[in-house]
Amino acid sequence: MANNADLDPTASPLDYYGAELRRCREAAGLKQAQLGDIIYCTGSLIGQIETTRRVPTRDFSERLDAALGTDGQFGRLVGLVLRSQLPTWFQAYAEMEARATYISTYQAQLVYGLLQTEEYARAVLATGLPSNLEDLVAARMERQRILRREQPPMVWVVLDEAALYRPIGGREVMRRQLSHLLSLQEQRWTQLQVLPFEAGEHASLIGSFNTLRFEGDPDLVYTEDLISGHMTANPETVRESALRYAQLQAVALSVRDSAALITRVMEERYGHQPEPGQRAVA
Repeated sequence: MANNADLDPTASPLDYYGAELRRCREAAGLKQAQLGDIIYCTGSLIGQIETTRRVPTRDFSERLDAALGTDGQFGRLVGLVLRSQLPTWFQAYAEMEARATYISTYQAQLVYGLLQTEEYARAVLATGLPSNLEDLVAARMERQRILRREQPPMVWVVLDEAALYRPIGGREVMRRQLSHLLSLQEQRWTQLQVLPFEAGEHASLIGSFNTLRFEGDPDLVYTEDLISGHMTANPETVRESALRYAQLQAVALSVRDSAALITRVMEERYGHQPEPGQRAVA
């Protein structure tokens, strides 16, 4: 069993979190089981997080801050911890994504990560057969917090119609995912257009890409291959991606027509169906 005395708080955000949890708990004169009783978890979970065998959640961290009077310390730390659980090659992009003031993306296969429901994200991430699936899901949900900031980035998504029909996670998961996309109509800073099948050949048949814009820094273009991601601020690449994105937006459905299509697919493809042997009720 790992011993906190052997852990190096500088080794990683998770090690630092565990060391700080132990320090604050002991300063409060609490044993692991006593703290667990206060924040409605087991003392074993406290011990596992202190020894970096479990990754803390945001809910756990906020309850810790309330119980220990740490003024949001663990709530701030957990964002770094969860980001550190992302694949190493993706962490730099996640850091830049969190700083961006404008994000535009074309998604050819899947709903954009910042717009995924937890169930949909879990089904997507499970395809990679990771050993830390729940940590990856938590990290993806943590990324989405930028959309709930007081001043969120502007996010513009062009989503291929194919993503609406691919039943990731099954019918109910897809129904809830499409319902979530429809709820974005209420959010001023997030816009969604669907690129319909009838558009035929288009400017990004080669695949998905993202563009990030910043206050005072060069734009970045991000793409992925089978095993890693790639960012570049090369002016010619940025210029080419901007041109292609404008062409995609021009042939995509309007935001209103996109919502109508999503609604139709949600009801016709993922609507509640009668059980075998039953007749639908009009």
